[in-house]
Amino acid sequence: MKTKNILNIISITVFSIASNFLNAQEKNYVSEVWTADQGKNYRNPILYADYSDPDAIRVGEDYYMTASSFNEAPGLPILHSKDMVNWKLVNYAVQDIIPIEHFSIPKRGDGVWAPSLRFHKGEFYIYWGDPDFGIYMVKTKDPFGHWEKPVLIMEGKGLIDPCPFWDEDGNTYLVHGWAGSRAGVKSILTLNKMNPEGTKVLDKGIHVFDGHDAHPTIEGHENVQKKRLLLYFCPCWRRCYRLAIGVKIKKHLWPYEEKSSAGTGFNENQRSHQGAWVDTPSGENWFYHFQDIDAGGRIVHLQPMKWEKRLAFYRNRQ
Repeated sequence: MKTKNILNIISITVFSIASNFLNAQEKNYVSEVWTADQGKNYRNPILYADYSDPDAIRVGEDYYMTASSFNEAPGLPILHSKDMVNWKLVNYAVQDIIPIEHFSIPKRGDGVWAPSLRFHKGEFYIYWGDPDFGIYMVKTKDPFGHWEKPVLIMEGKGLIDPCPFWDEDGNTYLVHGWAGSRAGVKSILTLNKMNPEGTKVLDKGIHVFDGHDAHPTIEGHENVQKKRLLLYFCPCWRRCYRLAIGVKIKKHLWPYEEKSSAGTGFNENQRSHQGAWVDTPSGENWFYHFQDIDAGGRIVHLQPMKWEKRLAFYRNRQ
């Protein structure tokens, strides 16, 4: 009995010492939260969180970003930044994923794909493709406040990755890609004319780029107007990191010239995908894009860009 009591006292003492040690460690522990802002510098990823297919714009001295939200509600997150590195989630552009009846049962991976965020004549626009229903648009004058009810501007199967373009002559266009899983065709970019309000597609459209021969799985493009060119800036998966397709604006938006050197300097684990070209008030060019890290989601990187032979490219920055 005496031996047993002594062993119990020893066990209790050891447990008490271990508990005190662990409690002391917990009090001194500081969680290792990822911080992109390094003072006068930054490190990638700038958003170590799942923001798939990000698109971003600058309006004055403010930067705004949105991303795919698929079947999650609320959807289309709105993020805001003053310095391109520190971002805050400030709103959602849609409260329900439509059609509501269809999404009353979870549809993982369906819904809001690859949005394009744009600012035109005092209003913020977001266009996105639902591969099963068509292309939608939602807008607002205050990205921190209420967003209007979404509008189905183009009904169809397999219509994805839309991006609008307001030409200086007053015409409004939409360029979109195709989901092979729904449409049976992919690697094509199609241009449609829209009404001036950007709420309705007016024609059947024309194919302005076919990547089947050299660039399979062209998708996730965005339109950027730069120096009298309209750039279709597209990832094309493993054949090249990113394809810049330059189109002379005053030649009916086609034909095109292409440059496949964009996005060089990435290894297999850092492969860039679709994102957004943003400039600063001082004229610098930067590119946001996502990196797929499997179960960790699609995290956001920021890379410097520059012009070379009229088309742009960027290099990896850790």
